[in-house]
Amino acid sequence: MFGRVANGRPDVIGHRGLGKGEVDGHPENSAAAALAAAAAGVDWVELDATRTADDQVVAHHNPTTLSGAFLVDATAATVEGIAPLADVLDALPTGVGLDLDLKPVLEDALRPVGEGIAGLVLPLLRRELARRRVLVTSFDPASLGWLRAQLPGLPLGLLTWLDFPLRIAVPTAAHLGLDVVGLHHRSFAANDLEPGPVHRPVARNVEVAHQAGLEVLAWCPDEPDLGPLLDAGIDAVVVNDVPRLVPLVHRLSAGG
Repeated sequence: MFGRVANGRPDVIGHRGLGKGEVDGHPENSAAAALAAAAAGVDWVELDATRTADDQVVAHHNPTTLSGAFLVDATAATVEGIAPLADVLDALPTGVGLDLDLKPVLEDALRPVGEGIAGLVLPLLRRELARRRVLVTSFDPASLGWLRAQLPGLPLGLLTWLDFPLRIAVPTAAHLGLDVVGLHHRSFAANDLEPGPVHRPVARNVEVAHQAGLEVLAWCPDEPDLGPLLDAGIDAVVVNDVPRLVPLVHRLSAGG
């Protein structure tokens, strides 16, 4: 899934483009952020996909705008500062992979899964698969299962939430037949949810995931957490503050 390079370093994925929020003046999930991330040397760009009231797919993480209005209650034409996902993808160089994070909204519960965000991104996925590497990740396993039936062979990854127990996430992703398990970086060791002695060593966690046929993605570690994850052999890391952390990941992976 994640194309390894000669020195064995993991792939680096730019979170929401160049990082969460605004980095170097570029807002998250924007064409400018995606371009800047590509220029900074990421292997993949992670972008969020959600929908508006008129079923337009936009690149946005939260269900609301900065003013607090729900996107699902607004048409795409009335939403300012939020780009159509297709426009952001058109700006992304084809040599950079796409990690598309599906963001269902509450109202998707009232629709069949194929009429929610998974169905709405299907035409875009078909287009992107013809020109770049694509991975679809989501916290919603139903959307992933539906897409697997529509696009056999599409790489799929289960995401799990902050501090979510890794001992549950890895078997779940494996038994769903997925390709990737995307784990919050604090899931690998003692955290706020589980400070007690219930965690296997980081390397053992990664080893079992690999034995189960999964590739391991760790999302949003900062500098103090990167070393142990890289040493354990994770396959990809999603980073904020791309300009600062991409060179650090490369240096640590090379043993520097």
